[in-house]
Amino acid sequence: MPVDAPAASHEDEDWEPFGRPLFGDPSVRALSRVGVVDVGSNSVRMVVFDGAARSPAYFYNEKIMCGLGKGMAETGHLNPEGRTRALLALKRFSLLARGMGIDPLTVVATAATREALDGPAFQDEVTQTTGLKLHVIDGEEEARLSAQGVLLGWPDAKGVVCDIGGNSMELARIGDGQVGRRISTPLGPFRLLQMEGGPKKRQAHISTLLRAAQAQLKAKGERIYLVGGSWRVIARLDMERRNYPLLVLHEYRMTPESLLDTLDWIAASDLALLRARTGTSPERMELVPLACEVLREIVTQLKPSEIDVSAYGIREGLLYEQMPEKLRARDPLIEAARVTEQTQARIPGFGRKLYDFLLPLFKSAPPDRQRLIKAACLLHDTTWRAHPDYRAEACFDNATRANLGGLDHPGRVFLGLALLHRYKNSRSGSRMEAIFRLLSEEDIRQAEVLGKAMRFGAMFSVGDPARAGELSWQPRKKVLGLRLTEEGVGLFGEVAQARFASLALALKAQTKVTLGKSV
Repeated sequence: MPVDAPAASHEDEDWEPFGRPLFGDPSVRALSRVGVVDVGSNSVRMVVFDGAARSPAYFYNEKIMCGLGKGMAETGHLNPEGRTRALLALKRFSLLARGMGIDPLTVVATAATREALDGPAFQDEVTQTTGLKLHVIDGEEEARLSAQGVLLGWPDAKGVVCDIGGNSMELARIGDGQVGRRISTPLGPFRLLQMEGGPKKRQAHISTLLRAAQAQLKAKGERIYLVGGSWRVIARLDMERRNYPLLVLHEYRMTPESLLDTLDWIAASDLALLRARTGTSPERMELVPLACEVLREIVTQLKPSEIDVSAYGIREGLLYEQMPEKLRARDPLIEAARVTEQTQARIPGFGRKLYDFLLPLFKSAPPDRQRLIKAACLLHDTTWRAHPDYRAEACFDNATRANLGGLDHPGRVFLGLALLHRYKNSRSGSRMEAIFRLLSEEDIRQAEVLGKAMRFGAMFSVGDPARAGELSWQPRKKVLGLRLTEEGVGLFGEVAQARFASLALALKAQTKVTLGKSV
């Protein structure tokens, strides 16, 4: 019997419906390291994305809370202290980019710089001081880029993106992978902070502006995607109030009723205590009450079906802008898993073979579950360098806490639990048990089955399990079959038999092992 054939090259693979890997494509590899800077009304942030993946890795991420737009509604000028701090930050970022070999560094400025009387002078000063070209974008372009950032993480997103900054709030319709109608409103907390007349007048002002925006958007009963630091703080506080077990903000979902309860809870709470409990900066927490007022009116007028939080925004939108169309069309979860396997697995390329071997067990799984199964197979061996006693937990942590797009919280937990069972038969007594409650009992069972299937298949043959045997599954008769090749007979040793039996136990099935022909 010949030895297992070497893995096919990535360039030769074709894995429908996810398509051929794009690692070698020059237009994709050109995105291997991209640096962007967002000069906002409240913060100045530099992000460097690394890896030619549809779901980018954050190679570097630094933020300075400069408060450029603080007081601008009253003075018409950028905040002097904020301007100084922003220039120092941009000088540092230009030097960091040079050290990382990033050229060019894309720098965009939003509401504060475009509306300030001294905005053009600041723009010139940035160029003279740092050598960076500061691109000042208008409100509609800001809305478009933020919406593209949401599409980077949610290719099938449909509804309204709502991006709040310090001096403005942008809204954009998205659906079918496209950005539609875009509106910019002066509803940033810095601007609201300067209003006179008290809460009632402010509420009336917010309501009037949102009614005008709604007349153009015509959005009611749809999903809302929240982008921006103030929204993320509110979502983190919603987690705190609910004692939510998974502190990952991306794709965190709230019902309108739960969110309104949280807004009431924030209004009745001591902000200093909330800040201490959540680790929020004083500069950010100062703006939260005003952001709460805006969000309450959004929920009242737009009557959303659901409110989702996006950790992706204008910076990710700038990366999305540079992506070739063929990369945009990919599933961000699968592409991220592929890159992880390529760089961290012991045998890159084995994940697809494992998936093909296990597929008879999951042929009836719906598409959403199939993609999780595929991702699990790609990731099944990417934490092998961890100590054996901690591999199961490392797998779970990586899946549930990694910066992955296209993955909601139940999907994260399902993926993590499956990978946990890839290395460990039992989850009893796990420190992660509180997180398991995000899944139904049936989903927990299915994650265990997938994990134990990978646990068996990954060690049955280290080259290609299909050369050693073929699985079959009769769900009505509850019979798990394994047809062994001649080579497979030699590979089906005591440990393999024990893992096969464990898989059968998870399926509540009987086993049937037969001898077939060699592959």
